[in-house]
Amino acid sequence: MSLTKPSLALLAIATAVLLAHLALLQRLPALLQVQAPIVVRTLTTRTIATPLPVAATPAAPRPVPKKPIRKAAPRPSPPDDAPSTSTVAVAELPEPAPVEPLPTPPVPETPASAPVPLDAPPPPERAASAPLPTVPLTHATRFAFPDPVHLLYTLTGESKKLHYSARGELLWKQDGHSYEATLQASMLFIGSRTRTSTGSITPEGLAPQRFSDKWRTEVAAHFDQANHRVSFSANTPDVPLETAAQDQLSVILQIAGILAAEPASYPPAATIAIQTVGPKDADVWIFTVEGPEKIYVPYDGIDTLKLTRNPRKAFDQKVEIWLAPGMGYVPARLKITNANGDYIDQQLRAVEKP
Repeated sequence: MSLTKPSLALLAIATAVLLAHLALLQRLPALLQVQAPIVVRTLTTRTIATPLPVAATPAAPRPVPKKPIRKAAPRPSPPDDAPSTSTVAVAELPEPAPVEPLPTPPVPETPASAPVPLDAPPPPERAASAPLPTVPLTHATRFAFPDPVHLLYTLTGESKKLHYSARGELLWKQDGHSYEATLQASMLFIGSRTRTSTGSITPEGLAPQRFSDKWRTEVAAHFDQANHRVSFSANTPDVPLETAAQDQLSVILQIAGILAAEPASYPPAATIAIQTVGPKDADVWIFTVEGPEKIYVPYDGIDTLKLTRNPRKAFDQKVEIWLAPGMGYVPARLKITNANGDYIDQQLRAVEKP
């Protein structure tokens, strides 16, 4: 089979095209070698440029809040005086606030000044330890103290809205020269509280030497009758001792001796005022004779004479005592009520010989 002229022409064209492609392929590596370093250079320049703005951006926001404060000040004033006037203005703005409250301290003076004249010409501590009595102190000259006796009581009370019951006893001993009184209240699983008064019997009645109050720990008051002072184991200030002063236990028996000796001298509404020493301080207790009253104790009804010590200050206790004339004016009932309503009420349930 022979090739025609057209076929020879096409073959020649195809051969020429192939030769041209071969020539281009031979030149391609040279072109790639020229372009490759260009791509690498552009990439490296971009990577070097990027960390520069990243490092600059975190440092920039730190001074940002400070700059607008300084630039805002020059608006109302010249640029030279702007920093000084702006700082003065900022310092002066808060100053009127503390200046204004200065006249306000008179506000607490008005409520404080109201109660002070009512019951406290002396300072509060002095008022709590030795306030001036509103009535003259009672100075009795005759006494008839009860014979030694052991009184048993039933106690009921309320503390923080909780009711409770307990047992109590009063042991009274005296020989005409000295005395000892012990009042104890005990409750199962709780323990006991004991108050003790010891001293001598003088022409002015009972003269305590030591009064103690023991509940888990003991606190005591020591009477220096010769120097007319009382000191306390609780390290509270000493108190001047008035004539015929008593402690919180002996005062009941002192009143019993006064009434037994001269009952007609103390009709209803009469008062008996005695400086009364506690384990930490002293005060004047003023008892008012309420009058005869029959009470019913667990074992019988008893004719008594009731006396009441009403509170004179905010946290004073109300003390009510019922003395039995037929038994030497020993306390047949004793009730103490606190300012918050808590109370303890002890009523006679038995009488024994000591």
